[in-house]
Amino acid sequence: MQRALALAAQAAAEGEVPVGALVVRDGDILGEGWNQPIAHHDPTAHAEIQALRAAARNAENYRLPGADLYVTLEPCAMCAAAIVHARIRRVIYAASDPRGGACGSVFDLLPSDGRFNHRTLCTGGLLADEASMMLRAFFRARRSLPAAVSRCD
Repeated sequence: MQRALALAAQAAAEGEVPVGALVVRDGDILGEGWNQPIAHHDPTAHAEIQALRAAARNAENYRLPGADLYVTLEPCAMCAAAIVHARIRRVIYAASDPRGGACGSVFDLLPSDGRFNHRTLCTGGLLADEASMMLRAFFRARRSLPAAVSRCD
């Protein structure tokens, strides 16, 4: 999770919401990502999606059985669906997302929804304070900027 926090800091340095993610299998990092929807003009460029894409390229397979995803913020519904399609074994996240989290905060797609053909385990709270502080600091700084500069919604 420390590496995910470093990736989140990279996102913040680029003016993106500070979320970082990495896919690990058998102790090896298969892929990393950080939020980049603003830079890429892509609403799907969440940290989890970026990490899954990199991992799939490195594994030369769109399915990643036995892999774990570490992410600094509870995945949203879009990312949860991609996680299921990638056959990720387990998600470990830091901070809960009370506005859009899909691991129990708003939706319960991982692992409770038995309608999917794959179940992904989900654990939250690892280094939650550090991730939450980074997110709060980012949005506090954004609110203090003029509206034209702080556009990140």
